[in-house]
This record gives sequence, C-alpha cells and structure tokens, in this order.
Amino acid sequence: MKSTAIPPTRNELSGVAGLAARHLAAVCPKLNVSSTKHTEDAMATAIWNGAVLAESKACIIVEGDHYFPPDAIQRQYFKPSATHTTCPWKGEASYYDVSVNGAVNKDAAWYYPAPKDAAKNITGYVAFWKGVKVEA
Repeated sequence: MKSTAIPPTRNELSGVAGLAARHLAAVCPKLNVSSTKHTEDAMATAIWNGAVLAESKACIIVEGDHYFPPDAIQRQYFKPSATHTTCPWKGEASYYDVSVNGAVNKDAAWYYPAPKDAAKNITGYVAFWKGVKVEA
C-alpha cells in the first residue's frame, strides 16, 4: 500500500505536533527501508550559519538523510532539546537545537539514542534538517 504525504497547513506546522508531522513526512515515509554506508571518497559535511557542524566519511544514509557518527559532530554547537518524535520503524528520536554565533536553529538535528532493532546501525548518529546543508 503506497501512502502519499499531504502538505501540512500553516497551523499544522506549529508546535510539537507539527514538528512530529514534518519529521515523519521527511524521514519516515515508508517502513521497509535499507540503509547504506557513505562510501564516497568525498567527505560529507553539515553546514549552518557559516559553521561546519559535522564532517565524516563514515556517514550512514537512511531514506536520503546522512547520519553522522557521534564523534563527527562539533559538540559546541549542539544543545539537547526536550523534543521527541517517533518513527514507526526506527523508534523514538531525540533532538538538538543548533546554536552558531548567537543564532539558534531549534530542533535542527535529530538522533536515535535507543532505536528499534531495524535501525540499530544508526544508534547515536546525528542527522540534520531545517536549513542545515549537507554536502557529500
């Protein structure tokens, strides 16, 4: 059965419920998805507001998102968020606010601290959205 994402309205985009809806639409569009290791020679880099947030040749790509190893992120830019969402096959995601030069991008990074078995390979790996540019 194929599902089609319906773009949310402006009101639906506010608050945690809107965040959850956007996250599921962005990173959990289907349940049976394989992941691949980033095998290119080129370094994958996550950039926001002129700062390199993460850099690695060992990303894991899941549903088109680059998940950076935990040791690849520049921790000084990350602050834990109280936001959590749930993906049907990966489990509960936790979020980071990203702060660079006084600007804050709320919930711009997410990770799975204790994912379901199908996503164990991305435990603690960090992915980005909300304007963070990933170059690979």
